[in-house]
Amino acid sequence: GWTLGKDFEARNATHQMKKLTLAELKEFRDRLYLPIPDSDLEGPDGLPPYYHPGQDSDEIQYMKERRAALGGVLPRRVVRAKPLPQPPDSVYQDMMKGSGKQSVATTMAFVRILKDLMKDPVIGDRFVPVIPDEARTFGMDSLFPTAKIYSPFGQTYEAVDRNLLLSYKESERGQILHEGISEAGAMGSVIAASTSYATHGTHMIPVYVFYSMFGWQRTGDEMWALGDQLGRGFLLGATAGRTTLTGEGLQHNDGHSVLLASVSEACVSYDPAWAYEVSVIVKDALRRMYDASPEHPDGENIFYYLTVYNEPYQQPAAPELEGLEEGILRGMYRYAAAPSTAGARILASGVAMPWALRARQLLAEDWGVAADVWSVTSWTELRRDALAAESHNLLHPEEEPRTPYVTSALAGAGSDTPVVAVSDWIRSVPDQISRWVPGSYTSLGTDGFGFSDTRPAARRFFHVDAESITLAVLAELARSGAVDPSLPAQAIAKYKLDLPVSEALS
Repeated sequence: GWTLGKDFEARNATHQMKKLTLAELKEFRDRLYLPIPDSDLEGPDGLPPYYHPGQDSDEIQYMKERRAALGGVLPRRVVRAKPLPQPPDSVYQDMMKGSGKQSVATTMAFVRILKDLMKDPVIGDRFVPVIPDEARTFGMDSLFPTAKIYSPFGQTYEAVDRNLLLSYKESERGQILHEGISEAGAMGSVIAASTSYATHGTHMIPVYVFYSMFGWQRTGDEMWALGDQLGRGFLLGATAGRTTLTGEGLQHNDGHSVLLASVSEACVSYDPAWAYEVSVIVKDALRRMYDASPEHPDGENIFYYLTVYNEPYQQPAAPELEGLEEGILRGMYRYAAAPSTAGARILASGVAMPWALRARQLLAEDWGVAADVWSVTSWTELRRDALAAESHNLLHPEEEPRTPYVTSALAGAGSDTPVVAVSDWIRSVPDQISRWVPGSYTSLGTDGFGFSDTRPAARRFFHVDAESITLAVLAELARSGAVDPSLPAQAIAKYKLDLPVSEALS
């Protein structure tokens, strides 16, 4: 209440005091030396007049000077940065071919793509890898010898790992920002780099890799600000999932970050299962954010959140499917078709894809049920597409209704074919699309604080493993009368699903 007089200033009730009395108005006028006569304050409406010191006054001249220095009366963003030339397709080809017999985690797949992108002679030096901690956990130590870690003084000590091939190397010209254990500090660097296209007229491409649990949960306000400030770049929720990271305690078990990420309109979120999906997503992300298009001549004001995992498994080559890239980018595609008419459809994302494929095998071998398996790369993008279709239909009742992509993609298998969705996230994540899925829909997930044990034990505990998926499919089929109602009970007994985890897996 500064300048408002003794009855207002420094009073706890200031927020509830809405009006000045005539005496208080006069005191306010006198304290600020405003040339307003008493007669103007004592008008019939009881409202004080507006006062303007004049266009030539020192105050108005100062305000005009400051507004001019800041770019005008209304704030506006001037984008001077030129669109970036896109890397050649050859950069992405290794991951499109799969890993052969080698087991590779999707975190490592992304780091391999990043390493190749940083070698690009045109835009390689625009990448800004940001690491708050655990560079070796993510396989990013492979960047140390070439990109080096930025330090304004260079390396002033002998690194404890100096005898290793991939030892810690600092340099005044280093490209990596190694922030120490400070996710808040790392996000500050990300925001600075992600908005440099506007503040400095130079596109930079921040790539922030962190334990997924310590992103949207720990620094969600800064990630919201990243979108609010029209920042562009990549956030990588590594070691993602509630059952995938073992041996580090429940504080690391992330089962909900993709749901938190969905609240930011600027955030494009994906949960890829395969390395080739990561490759397609990264390529399209660079195009959308840093290249020009008729709709977005300066690029799009979006940023990406990719959840990647630390569990290695064999990465398949990209299948020769019609519309594969469109399906990956829009949020889902049929990865494995049933050999005959599908009795059920299994939707899976991220690390749950191998469980879904194993369940498909069990359904066929043990129960004679054919099932499709769909790779859901983004539950959030599917939901946003469906909501956009609903909004359009609401406002354009005279036009042909738009059909959500998830509905049209699944419609071909028949509306009575049950759908079981599974991921390493809480059920609310796949449930985002439930009302647009034709046929019955049930989801499996990892709701709860977590379970500190081996991966198989944790997945059995949450009932998201292959056997539990098989049971869920049989239960849906039994409910609709498509199979003998006794099959679910038989599956529970066969797979020991009713026993404590330690007994069931012994």
